[in-house]
Amino acid sequence: MFSKSNLLATLVGTIVMFFLGYLIWGIATADFFEEHSTINVMKEVPDLGLIALANLIAVFALSTLYGKWARGHHSLGQGFQFGAWIGVFVGIGMGLLNYATTEFMDLNGYMAEAVLDIIFYGILGAVIAFMYQKTAAKE
Repeated sequence: MFSKSNLLATLVGTIVMFFLGYLIWGIATADFFEEHSTINVMKEVPDLGLIALANLIAVFALSTLYGKWARGHHSLGQGFQFGAWIGVFVGIGMGLLNYATTEFMDLNGYMAEAVLDIIFYGILGAVIAFMYQKTAAKE
């Protein structure tokens, strides 16, 4: 669990998750989601320290799961596939559950979020796989 591969994948993945998330949701799609949100629940100034900590914990969990899922065979494609399945779970599964139980966004917002989650977590999975591949023990 605390292998060199897992820890380096966690470190690099956390950095990617933090900045890519900001680029996607903080800049590129902010106006879109503002239009599709039914209520504004965003803080005026987000707590970047807590966001970084949350990213670290999330990526550590993803990296640990990936390490068990991959069983020693690491590739960008396999990592993207792993991450995309996480994106399906988060974006479609949890998104539809949230749509059914809350009034945070309209359905178009949740469907756009699902597509973004699949791509976002796919990229994150590929980064994790890349780090595992580069730090794997040479045979």
